[in-house]
Amino acid sequence: MPASKKSAAKSKDAKKKLPPKKKLKAAATKGDGQEKLISSKVVYEGKLFRVTQDHIVTPTGLETTRDVVRHNGSVIILAVDTTRSKKDPWIVMERQYRHAAGRFLWELPAGRLDPGEEPLAGAQRELEEETGYHAKKWKPLVEYYASPGFLGESMKVFIAEGLVPGNAHPEEDENIELRLIKLSDVLKQIEKGNIMDGKTLSCILLYHHLRRARRK
Repeated sequence: MPASKKSAAKSKDAKKKLPPKKKLKAAATKGDGQEKLISSKVVYEGKLFRVTQDHIVTPTGLETTRDVVRHNGSVIILAVDTTRSKKDPWIVMERQYRHAAGRFLWELPAGRLDPGEEPLAGAQRELEEETGYHAKKWKPLVEYYASPGFLGESMKVFIAEGLVPGNAHPEEDENIELRLIKLSDVLKQIEKGNIMDGKTLSCILLYHHLRRARRK
């Protein structure tokens, strides 16, 4: 068989083996396929989180243990200033040293929720504490889990607009450098690999994608 025909035959075979296309379903909170919790014990408890060792049964009937980092949850604030330019808004960014990463990172303002605190109230508190800004307009952007294989922390993201400057009062162990940076420049830094914080990458890229989609 000629090489061209062999290549065409292989291409047809490959297409036949592809799985059928399916639409993504909305995330479910309950239903078939869940693991059943038998018992849970706290093996570590610190200031920011606790670690539990959970005895579970998988949907296939396998008994096993999972170590899980439990956390109250966090909020992320995408604070946007459109007064200078609506086409290329300015984003409130922070630069601070992260001991776990061993380096300085550029990030969006964010912080953990206090026990029982409503996410929006937590976002408003964190923005004021870390940057001094108040915002006249708030709306949710997305909620996600950063590392659900072992971390139970939910990250709730809010867009803050109509910024009003004020005095920041960060926690005593926080040393934050604050900057307003054009969205286009943040995207350039992402392309260069200079922004390595996961929450900042995901939020900025989603925000940019949604802005572009609305303009079409």
